[in-house]
Amino acid sequence: MLDHVSIGITDRKKSTAFYDAVLSTIGLKKVADYGEIVAYGLSREDPFFWLAEQPEINKSHGFHWAFRAPNRAAIHDFHTAALKCGGTDNGGPGKRDYEEHYYAAFVLDPDGNKIEAVCFDPE
Repeated sequence: MLDHVSIGITDRKKSTAFYDAVLSTIGLKKVADYGEIVAYGLSREDPFFWLAEQPEINKSHGFHWAFRAPNRAAIHDFHTAALKCGGTDNGGPGKRDYEEHYYAAFVLDPDGNKIEAVCFDPE
């Protein structure tokens, strides 16, 4: 079972603005802020996605995080918010052939981390 994930960021202000906007589209929010470390989740009792400010990051690491979205509309909102907040398209919203009802969007955050929103609703 996965308890939490943390990724490195180089610009706290830029990255928190990005993740505040993008993750809110799939029901997540900032639940803790310790200055150089910020956590997101459903509640303060359940932080599972952490940002840790670091002066340098190896962008060839190939990290990929997938967030479960509540529905297909949220996938579109996620993708739109990401692009408006400094993200880069890495695969727009749509059905994927991975599984029968796999619907997802892929973006790169401001530090080049690969993030995805996915749902498994039939429509």
